[in-house]
Amino acid sequence: MRPTTILCIEDNADNMMLLSRVFRPESYCMVEARNGVQGLKIAESQEVDLILLDINLPDIDGYEVARRLRSSTKSELAHVPIIAVTANAMKADAERCIDAGCDLYISKPIDIQELWETVEALVPSKRDRD
Repeated sequence: MRPTTILCIEDNADNMMLLSRVFRPESYCMVEARNGVQGLKIAESQEVDLILLDINLPDIDGYEVARRLRSSTKSELAHVPIIAVTANAMKADAERCIDAGCDLYISKPIDIQELWETVEALVPSKRDRD
């Protein structure tokens, strides 16, 4: 059985390291993308079970990434859970994330417990499936 794979599209190295430290020891496979275009390429070419998506990316914003993922010719991407992880903390920002195709919204700074519980509810780690 292949491990549960999380694609993390995040340009901040500190946030990426934090996410990696949370999920890798728990039997998740983390795939990293530093910008939206790279994230889209990875999502199109690899099997992913969940996407953690920063909204403020250096090339194309996370809203556009989510829209492209949802309209991809790779039909599986229409159903892969996308969690927006962003510093944009206003109610309108959350609504905009959902409208773009994200399933959930978590604001930065990241609450590790909230993120962990959310991810485990959506895609349990392989350890929990064995």
